[in-house]
Amino acid sequence: MDLALFDLDNTLLAGDSDYAWAQFLIGRGVLDRARYEARNDAFYKQYLAGELDIREFLDFQLAPLARRPRAELDAWHRDFMRERVVPMILPEARALIARHRGRGDVCAILTSTNAFITAPIARELGVEHLLATELETCDEGYTGRPAGTPCFREGKIERLEHWLGSRGETLGSYARSWFYSDSLNDLPLLERVTDPVAVDPDETLRRVAHERGWPVITLK
Repeated sequence: MDLALFDLDNTLLAGDSDYAWAQFLIGRGVLDRARYEARNDAFYKQYLAGELDIREFLDFQLAPLARRPRAELDAWHRDFMRERVVPMILPEARALIARHRGRGDVCAILTSTNAFITAPIARELGVEHLLATELETCDEGYTGRPAGTPCFREGKIERLEHWLGSRGETLGSYARSWFYSDSLNDLPLLERVTDPVAVDPDETLRRVAHERGWPVITLK
């Protein structure tokens, strides 16, 4: 039994669920397009360039969750899954997960996107374990603030080590550990596993993968 770790956005999905959620809310008239879309696009460009300030982004991205009751958010998310997410799920991604599960590997998704957005996606993909940016809650639902360490860059390593520790394990407990990702932001964790795999990578990750002899694959 080995360990298979997967990034989510632009890896298992043909798109970014965080970005798609904002676009979904804009399309529903929940957020003002002129004011919100420009900032959302700017943050996404920063992410692609490896320059995202995750705390600043989370202040922006989580704010709409604090203004709505949980039941309303859940109803929106069901529509979001049907309209936006399911069409983004790559058949080859499902097949890749199935191959690892068929081997008996422990499978987990590690994503900077928050758990409200991603937990239903992980269930749809049949991945039992999800390490995502957690949300602070209150009686009314969400406060609009993250809880604990965001699951981003080095934060993915911290969250992974904590999760493995809760199982009485470390990365070294597994003879092989895969991590599949598209993003330069995931270089810290890609460097820790035995089998880093670049999936439809951005230009920086593609260059690094070629320099280090890492596999480069496509799921598209």
